[in-house]
Amino acid sequence: MAEVVTLTESASQQVRSEMEVEGDNLRLRVAGGGCSGMSYELFSEPSDQVQDVDTVIDHAAFKVVIDQKSLIYLKGMELDYVGGLQGKGFVFRNPNATSTCGCGESFSVV
Repeated sequence: MAEVVTLTESASQQVRSEMEVEGDNLRLRVAGGGCSGMSYELFSEPSDQVQDVDTVIDHAAFKVVIDQKSLIYLKGMELDYVGGLQGKGFVFRNPNATSTCGCGESFSVV
């Protein structure tokens, strides 16, 4: 079975470096808002905040946690991290998105 969400090595390294002092898990969530209707939220979360209904994906040195509502929008997504002259940050490659905004941080589905 394919993973719900995959992380590139670059994204994994960035998460590990940011989470060394911040928390145990990477929470990945979809929320209403942004210029395209839905936006991605990505943050560190202590293990005691994980709910029984959450999907938890073991990933090397940390776990990726996704709530049930967000899971349907994130299935098959790849999370990457890029840096360079054009800016740096996480990049969401979501096969479920029918359109995305110019910054790539919000999306819509039909």
